[in-house]
Order: sequence, then C-alpha cells, then structure tokens
Amino acid sequence: MRNIAMRLRYDGTAYHGWQVQKNDITVAETVENALFKLTGERVRVTGCGRTDAGVHALRYCANFKSEKCSIPVGRLPLALNSRLPRDIACVDAVDAPEDFNAILSCKKKEYTYRIMNTRIPDPFERDRAYFYPAPLKADVMRLAASQFVGTHDFAAVRSVGTETRTTVRTVYWCEIERDGPRISMRVCADGFLYNMVRAIMGTVIYCSEGKLDPLEIPALLETRDRRLTGPTVPPQGLYLSRIWYDGAVGEMMDRP
Repeated sequence: MRNIAMRLRYDGTAYHGWQVQKNDITVAETVENALFKLTGERVRVTGCGRTDAGVHALRYCANFKSEKCSIPVGRLPLALNSRLPRDIACVDAVDAPEDFNAILSCKKKEYTYRIMNTRIPDPFERDRAYFYPAPLKADVMRLAASQFVGTHDFAAVRSVGTETRTTVRTVYWCEIERDGPRISMRVCADGFLYNMVRAIMGTVIYCSEGKLDPLEIPALLETRDRRLTGPTVPPQGLYLSRIWYDGAVGEMMDRP
C-alpha cells in the first residue's frame, strides 16, 4: 500500500474549513472526491491541521493511503488538479514512509495573518485580508507580538472548541511586518490551539489601540482567562504559510 503525501494550496473562502463535515462543503471532502474520480478508490485524506471556515493555506500537507493509485508522484499534481476546483491546487507530491501522518509527523507550523489598514476597503482583498480602517501602530504591535514568544499556557488566547490534553505551547517567533497599508503577523509554534492566532492578533490590535499594555501580556497569559485578552479577529486574514517535516516530505514542503 502506498502512502502519498501532497503539498496543497487553497483559497478557503468557499469552504467550511478543512475537516470533513456532514452538511457543509470542506476542503478535505473536495480533495477526497477528486481522488475518487482519479483513482476509482475511496480514500481518507489526513490533513496537517484543521483550518476554519474562510481560512486559507499557502502551504498545506495532506496524505492518503492507497492500494489502487499507480500514478507516479511526479504526474499526480497535474492529474489531480484536472479534477479539483480552481480554488484548490495540488502543488507537489511524494511517496512518504508507511508511518507518515500529516498531523502527527508535523514538527512545527507557521501562520500568517494579514490586515489591510486603510480608510477605504479594497474589494479585491475582501476575502483575503481583514479590513481595519482605524490607524494601527506597527511599533506597538511588534512589542505586543514579541510577548507571546516562548513556552506559555495559551488558554487566555484560545476559543472554546476542540479539547486538548494541554494548553501549553512553544511559540518560536511572533513578528509584525508593515508594507504601506498591509500589516502581516507571522507566528510559528510547535502547535496551535483553537483560534489561537486570531486571538493573538486581536490582542495585538488592542495594544495598538491603547486598551492593553503590551508588557502586561505575560501576566494576562498566566491568568488563563480568555475574557482579559483581545477579541478573535475574522478568519479571512488567516493563512497557514509554512509547515516543517523530516525527510522527503520536509524537502517537498521546502521546495519553491
């Protein structure tokens, strides 16, 4: 049996997240249906994480096990893309080790959150960035973002959702970049809680507005109280931007 890992890229606007659901169209279901059309075999696709409705992926990894698929991995992306809608693309594929699992084998992930900080909204950015008309202070946002770096209990920036054994995570970097009206926050960690990045962004915005002191963030995290931090910002500005693995899958994810 083959274990095939794929590098995907998708615009999540039309989908109710990654995970297969009973009554909503999802990215995973769409990919599984395309694979069925291609191979004639019903397979279960395992993704590297659950992206919410409206969230995008610049780099996403998924794997599936197949007894029937004989297509060489070099030809799989083109063959699969002919059966996928235009807002999902298979960029690359490799034969992975038998025990590879896209979520369990993942070493760390990076998410990017994008803001359009302009007085007038850009219709072309409507589903791809958070329109925020009030002026934002990039220097304050950078200081606030830096307070999340390290190993902390992140329950104070977690929405109620999927249960986890622990809410402790290690954030390797949390950085703010500004390019004209575009503000981006890149966050890399060994794992993320439900809505964690969107709540971090909301907290960073609160600091820019003067509603919170950036230097108080470590103490707020210690309280584990979600009510004391910033709001959960909308999903359309969020992108899964990088993922790290060992071996051949890691090399595939790092290719341009």
